[in-house]
Amino acid sequence: MPYDRRRRKRDHGQVAIEYLGFIPILMLVAVAVIQIGLIAYTAQQAGTAARAGARAASLRQDSRQACAEAVSSWLADGTNCPASYGDKDVTVTADVDIPSIVPGWNFGQAHKTATMPLDH
Repeated sequence: MPYDRRRRKRDHGQVAIEYLGFIPILMLVAVAVIQIGLIAYTAQQAGTAARAGARAASLRQDSRQACAEAVSSWLADGTNCPASYGDKDVTVTADVDIPSIVPGWNFGQAHKTATMPLDH
């Protein structure tokens, strides 16, 4: 019986130490999940920008302005939407900078393309 009490006393802080050692792994997983969510959101916003830009360009309006207005305000500064006119249609490619929550990491841009017929 005395042996069990001594052993329990020695192991008292072991769980706390193990938990503290696991916290960095949990933080890394949380950062990765948030970053993947940002990448997916940016790709969705790029698709929206490309469609809005192509719609505006098909009506002979400013595609770049339509693209910038179609994305969230915090992504609009990193948005570029050049239009390429063909004989019967227009193609707009939206490039949106992917934000990073870790300083120094660069994930590039999300690229999405939309084509619409020209309105004559």
